[in-house]
Amino acid sequence: MIHKDDPRPDIVARTLAALLRDIVASGRKPIETPDISDAVAVHDLRKALKRWRAILRLIAPMVGEEAELMRLEARDLAREMAAARDGQAAQEALADLGDSFPNLSERTRATIAERLAQMCAGAQAIGLTPERGARIDDMWSRAAAAVERWPFERFDGSEAAARLTVFYRRVCAAIPGDWSNASPQALHRFRQRVVEHRYQMELADPLWPKLIGVWVSEAQRLRDRLGAHQDLMILQRLTEPHQPLARWRSQLKPLIADRQAAHVAAAKRLTGRLFAEKSKAFRQRLTSLWEHRAERRD
Repeated sequence: MIHKDDPRPDIVARTLAALLRDIVASGRKPIETPDISDAVAVHDLRKALKRWRAILRLIAPMVGEEAELMRLEARDLAREMAAARDGQAAQEALADLGDSFPNLSERTRATIAERLAQMCAGAQAIGLTPERGARIDDMWSRAAAAVERWPFERFDGSEAAARLTVFYRRVCAAIPGDWSNASPQALHRFRQRVVEHRYQMELADPLWPKLIGVWVSEAQRLRDRLGAHQDLMILQRLTEPHQPLARWRSQLKPLIADRQAAHVAAAKRLTGRLFAEKSKAFRQRLTSLWEHRAERRD
């Protein structure tokens, strides 16, 4: 059992503190690394901000209003860099379509790729301005200080299992009821919940590294499929009237639709495997694993 009067830090508290410190370090690295490209910096920052927000949601009842305020600040900063990500997403979506463009010449494909590259470069140039970089650095400085004073000792295995279950239930509730007719908005919301769950499950890694490692890997695969679907939506929007790729809409639209359908089918299979367990069973398993770790610690 877990002894509340044990002066040694609980495995959950130690893991949580280490996880948050790692997130802060990964978020500061793109700001502090000289000669890093805009694309890499924006990508790494957005990833760190997503991890940070996911864990802040998890521990909000323990930390209080400060966690929510910091989460909202991180959300707003991530949104400011979203345009920089859109250009990269369109490029990745074009690559995702593969090499089969029966109605487009190699020269035309090169023209499309060049337009996307120009758009991406322009967006990334304003994605991480010096002013925004300074604000992000200040946020991480305050985050580092907060991590050192937050009462992690109050976050034990029982509380961790309960909070992880809250968000497991949240992601399950977002699973499309009819995958074949799921709207892009519904798939995007589901992806947001999957991303949140994927990062929160890092907290459970010490319980059973191989099992949790597979779980996180499967969640990442699901996230990637849903993300690729979203990237294709961005590419499709660029084929709308008066957009940069409008003249190739008739050729690109069927290819985009076919590839999106493939991603949705794969996402459905992954979801069936990953979220087959009822939330009650999910919580019981985590609680049992943490209690077992506490007993071994004694």
